Amino acid sequence: MLGTLMEKARTVPDSYPLSLNSLMLGCNQKTTRDPLMNLSEPDVADAVSSLKERHLVRENSGSRVTRFEHNFQRGVGVPEQSAVLLGLLMLRGPQTAAELRLNTERWYKFADISSVEGFLEELQDRADEKGGPLVIKLTKAPGAREQRWAHLLCGAVDEAALAQGSGARAVDGAALDRIARLEAEVAELRATVKQLCAELGVAGAAG
Repeated sequence: MLGTLMEKARTVPDSYPLSLNSLMLGCNQKTTRDPLMNLSEPDVADAVSSLKERHLVRENSGSRVTRFEHNFQRGVGVPEQSAVLLGLLMLRGPQTAAELRLNTERWYKFADISSVEGFLEELQDRADEKGGPLVIKLTKAPGAREQRWAHLLCGAVDEAALAQGSGARAVDGAALDRIARLEAEVAELRATVKQLCAELGVAGAAG
């Protein structure tokens, strides 16, 4: 939810702060989200109340409808660049430094990958008196070229569960690719049969 508020503040500023319904729709968005959520308005209202108690969300009552805005950067005590990285990790799950640099372009333009890594390392080495580390560099997955980073805002990361989830998504993606190729081949075969039938002057099969 915090990630959604942070995203909309930067990508659709004219619609920000968000109403409860707009916040729910943003949280339930099916693109650029990991994990996917299916929240109801009462779910969102409860979460907003909890975040308000932690001074991470503020209520804006300047319009007819109550709207909400995040107070993440000040509430957590991090610079803008670090807040951007944490917001993207909340929204899209573990990512490499290169992926983060690409995905944050609409939020903040980092000069290069090394600058992204610098802020990530600062978040990883954050002193205990400031609240402790906020990100962790995950063990390199088999076959991966780079290590991914994950946020620690919800507590310790279960790397085994993350690896299993990544594997399942990879299988799903491979299956979808295979289905798409098969559909393309079927469409091509149908077109060929239709052309042959036309040349031979016979009626083709329906469908």
